[in-house]
Amino acid sequence: MQQEVPGPGGPPGALAALRKIIPFDPAAASDRLGWVGLEAARYRAAPDSELNPPAIAHDRLVLFARPPEELDLLYEGVKRHLPPPAGSISVVPAGSPALWRWSGPFDWLHISLAPGLVARVGAEAFGLDPARMTVPPLDGLDLPHLRAAMWAVDAELTAGGAGGPLAAESLANVLAVHLIRHVSALRPPERGRDGALPQGKLRAVVEYIEEHLGVGPTLEQLAAVAHLSPYHFARQFKTATGLPPHQYVIARRVERAKQLLQGGGDLSLAQVAAHAGFSDQSQLSHHFKRLVGVTPGQFRTPARIT
Repeated sequence: MQQEVPGPGGPPGALAALRKIIPFDPAAASDRLGWVGLEAARYRAAPDSELNPPAIAHDRLVLFARPPEELDLLYEGVKRHLPPPAGSISVVPAGSPALWRWSGPFDWLHISLAPGLVARVGAEAFGLDPARMTVPPLDGLDLPHLRAAMWAVDAELTAGGAGGPLAAESLANVLAVHLIRHVSALRPPERGRDGALPQGKLRAVVEYIEEHLGVGPTLEQLAAVAHLSPYHFARQFKTATGLPPHQYVIARRVERAKQLLQGGGDLSLAQVAAHAGFSDQSQLSHHFKRLVGVTPGQFRTPARIT
């Protein structure tokens, strides 16, 4: 399987294709979260079923949170007739149709990586030829780092996409790196090889973030400002600031919300959330309480009394 190397978003439609053949709804899905780089759906207690997902242009990762009592799984090069252990991972390559048949309640996390993502990250992080980068069919994987990254995606879904599209884009790159490390048996790049983002580039990126908090800058956009690939930009930015790009953006949005709350205006909390770049009031409250220690309402009350 050869992959092109488009931007990290790729064409949408992985979850839309699955919804057409899965007769029950996921407990959580990324359809409306505006995610970049991956799509994800979490299924819980799925009933006995037989599914034939079509061949699509996305590499798919499946985490068996709670395997069913019985399972038949068939796709390119894989024939499984027993459930794997909980926490196992299967990888269905792009372009591969599959057959899933199970009985007994089944919990799983399904992640579809954007077309070309693995090839792009392979070229950026490992110097691989993107035209020859392939993802083989894999089954029953016990890879703690890949599993942890998938659980991080699950946590984002559960939180309703609290980290925003930038967090999903960063996680997509992390998933691709762990997958490539396993497939290629490459040593990971030496930590610190990239160093910190130079001050001039860091200043330009920070200015760009401040100017675009309301619209949500993507990892690719921030990397372009620094004239780096997304993979190397994320590493250099974290070394320079101590935070991954998406966490830095969230922190700056919280600071902007604090300024608005202390300004003495009559903005509602929903309006503050919108002006600070959060998708809604609940996302503002979630991150504000996590970083400041109190809710936005509690934070504003003393300011108003003063």
